[in-house]
Amino acid sequence: MIPANQVARLQNAIPFWMSLTLVPVAWFSAVHGGWAVILLPLCTWYLFSLLDAILGLNKDNADPETAEDQLNWYKLITIIWAPIQFCVLFGMIWYATGPGDAHLSPLETILLFFGVGVITGTVGINYSHELMHQKDSKERFLGDVLLSMVLYSHFRSEHLLVHHRYVGTPKDPVSARYNEGFYRYFPRVLRECFVSAFQAEKAMLRRKDKAWTDLSNPFFRYWGLQGLMLALALVIGGWEGLALFFWQAFVAVWQLELTNYIEHYGLTRKHLGDGKYEYVQPRHSWNASQKASNWLLINLQRHSDHHFKPDRRFPLLQNYEEDEAPQLPYGYPIMTMAAMAPPLWRRVMNPRVRRWREMYYPEVTDWLPYNKAANPLPR
Repeated sequence: MIPANQVARLQNAIPFWMSLTLVPVAWFSAVHGGWAVILLPLCTWYLFSLLDAILGLNKDNADPETAEDQLNWYKLITIIWAPIQFCVLFGMIWYATGPGDAHLSPLETILLFFGVGVITGTVGINYSHELMHQKDSKERFLGDVLLSMVLYSHFRSEHLLVHHRYVGTPKDPVSARYNEGFYRYFPRVLRECFVSAFQAEKAMLRRKDKAWTDLSNPFFRYWGLQGLMLALALVIGGWEGLALFFWQAFVAVWQLELTNYIEHYGLTRKHLGDGKYEYVQPRHSWNASQKASNWLLINLQRHSDHHFKPDRRFPLLQNYEEDEAPQLPYGYPIMTMAAMAPPLWRRVMNPRVRRWREMYYPEVTDWLPYNKAANPLPR
């Protein structure tokens, strides 16, 4: 007999397990073919947008002092996702280049693996983000495994050593500048984030009197895991399997950077002089309270609290009202789609950024130093 308090915790955690429903959807798409190959993006983008509209907002906050042993049902979904994603990804490569090759056209296969990339990006990278923030080395390793499946292992170093330290400043490549469209942002972060991540790890080793070639450099682990994934894709599916692996990885990274783009767009920390900035506050990240998309994204949309308290596990992240943190008008699924249409994005978000500036920093009259990485565009 399960104790009543355990049952209650399980019931509260179950909505966050909705990502598991994408696994049978993926296999149905592969086996059925035809129109079904677009089901994965339809579910993650449009279905959850519809559910957000129906279910509304969730502004309730869990007790941030909740004991770790009361979060096991929440932790379990992030822990089991790595082996599940591994089986889905490489099972799909085997199927598409083997049994499914007879009934899947080249276009259907490309669309199918676009959907696989939506899973490995929307769920996989998001779960790796949760795992990399934990103290347990086994959880962090699972996060590394997930990132290696999308060839973006350096995201861990960049996120922990660069993004959290410099968020909202010109030193952070991931903080999207005011008026910077996504199609300028995306190639910039691909280029700058790898370099900044490597330099951050190199600097840490230098402080320990070690060269970057020291085997304690995590980039060797990153490259080893990524090489293993590439080799496995080649063995299972040949050159076609390798190409499909690269394609889903690109789509996953696209999903990640769309999310990064909207999380801090136009928000900056005040420069205090001598290269110093104010402490990170909830107002330096966009907050979203949409219930269904927060289930899918394990509360990633409570990003204001994540940067304020990075060591909090996802079920304990707090929601903030408009007087404490800027609010996105919709959840991430709709906002990421809007980001892919820069004129629409600027029409929706630029007035919100200007209101945010007037609300928190009315004394700042020259915003150009905060926005120097972006090419100026009309207001």
